Amino acid sequence: MLQAVIAKEVRDILSSAKFLSAFSVCAFLIVVAFYAGASNYLSSVERYEAARAENLRRFEGVTQWFNVQQNRIMMPPEPLAALVSGVSNDVGRLVDVEPRGELAAYGSRFNEEPVFAVFRFLDLEFIFLVVLSLFAILLCYDGVSGEKEGGTLRLALANQIPRSTFILGKLIGAGGTLTVALLGAMAIGVTLLPIMGVPMSGDDWARLLLIVVCGILYFGVFLTLSLLVSSITHRSANSFLILLVIWIVVVSILPRASVLLAGRAVDVPSVDQTSYEKAAFASSLWADFRDELAGYQGTKTDDIEAMMHAFNAYMDSLSQARDQKMSDYAGRINENRYNRQVVQQQVAFGLARLSPAASLSLATASLAGTSLAMKDRFRDDANRYQKAFASFLKEKTGMDMGGRVIVMLSDDAQPEEEIDASEIPVFQPSRRELAGSIGAAAIDIGLLAMFNLLFFAASFVAFGRYDAR
Repeated sequence: MLQAVIAKEVRDILSSAKFLSAFSVCAFLIVVAFYAGASNYLSSVERYEAARAENLRRFEGVTQWFNVQQNRIMMPPEPLAALVSGVSNDVGRLVDVEPRGELAAYGSRFNEEPVFAVFRFLDLEFIFLVVLSLFAILLCYDGVSGEKEGGTLRLALANQIPRSTFILGKLIGAGGTLTVALLGAMAIGVTLLPIMGVPMSGDDWARLLLIVVCGILYFGVFLTLSLLVSSITHRSANSFLILLVIWIVVVSILPRASVLLAGRAVDVPSVDQTSYEKAAFASSLWADFRDELAGYQGTKTDDIEAMMHAFNAYMDSLSQARDQKMSDYAGRINENRYNRQVVQQQVAFGLARLSPAASLSLATASLAGTSLAMKDRFRDDANRYQKAFASFLKEKTGMDMGGRVIVMLSDDAQPEEEIDASEIPVFQPSRRELAGSIGAAAIDIGLLAMFNLLFFAASFVAFGRYDAR
C-alpha cells in the first residue's frame, strides 16, 4: 500500500502544471546563481591581483628600508564566498599594516560598489532561503486538504489504507520527487564551476555538498510544515494563506526582530565611544612622552652621528614604552567591546534560531567560511602578520620602526639600488579547517533536522485525527 501511495503522489506532482512551472523557475535560478557566483569569484580574483600589483608598485623607487612605513594586506577571495556570500561583502578586506599601532580593516565590497548593497547578490543561500521554501509551500499546501476537496481522501481511506501509510507515502513521494528534481538542477550548476575555471579543492567540494544538504533539509522543513498545516485545515485556500503568513514571519520578521531585541538587551559600546577613550589616553601618553623627551641629557661628543644614534635609541625606548601602554589599554577596551559583542551575538542567534531560515543562513555561512568568524580570522591574521612585518623591518634597519625616529646617514651609506619588495613577508591568511566548519554548523544542521522531525510528527498526529468526511 505504501508503494501505491508513493507512486500516486509522484504521478500527481509530475503531471501538475504548477510543478513544471515552479521547477522551471527554480532550476533556472539555481543555474544562474552558480553562473553569477563563478563570474563574481573570477572578478574578485582580478581585483585582488590588481590590488596586490598596486601595493608592490608603491615600493618602486624606494632605496631605503627606513622609508617602508607600511604594507597593505588583502583578504583573498574564496570560491564558496561567491555562492554563499554571508558577511564577506560587508567586512573590510584591506589592512594597511604598520610595525606598530592598532590595525583597522577597510574596503568592503559594498563600500566600493554600493548598488550591490541595495539589491544584494543572487546567491545559493537566497535560492534556498526564499525560492525553495516557496516552492515547497506551493506544491504541498494542499497535500491533505486538497485530497479532501477532491474526494480522493475519503476514497483512499475507504480502501483500508492506514492513515500512517497515507501520510508517510505523501511525505516520501513529494519529498523524494522534489529532492531528485532539485539535485538535478544543482548538478547542472555545479558543472559550471570547473568549466568557468573556478578552483575547487577537496575541502571546497565537501563544504559545497554539506551546503546543499542544508538546503535540502531546509526545503524539507517547509514541505513537512505544509503537510502539517494541510492536515489541520479543510480548505486548500486556508492552508495556503496560513503557510504564507508563517513564511513571512519565519523568513523575514523573526531573524530581524531577534537582532533588534538583542541590541536592546545587551549594550555594546559604540566605535566612536571606544575611539574617543583611546584618543584621550593616547593624548595623555603623548604629553608624558614630550616631557620625558624634553628632559633628555645625552653624552655630548664631537661625533654627531653617534649622538644622533644615541638619541634615536633613547627615543625609540620611550616610543616602545608608550606603544606598549597604548597597546595594553586599547587591548582592554577592544576586548571589553568584543566580549559584549559576543554576548549580543549569542542572544541574537539564540532567538533567531527559532526560525529555520536563520539556522540555514548560519549553517551555510559557517560551512562556506563567510560567517562572522571570517572577520575575526582576518583580524587575528593581520595582527600576526604585523609582528612578522615589524621583525622584518627591524632586521633590515636595525631598529624598531613605527615611532618618531630621526635618522642620519652619511652619503656613502646610502644604497644605490632600489629595495627588493619581494623580500617583504607575504601575507598568508589562515582558513578554518573543514572539521571546525562542520562543528560550527552542527547545531544549526541539527536544528534543521529537528524541525523536519517535529513537523512531520505533528502532521502524523494531526492527520490521525483528521475528519475526512
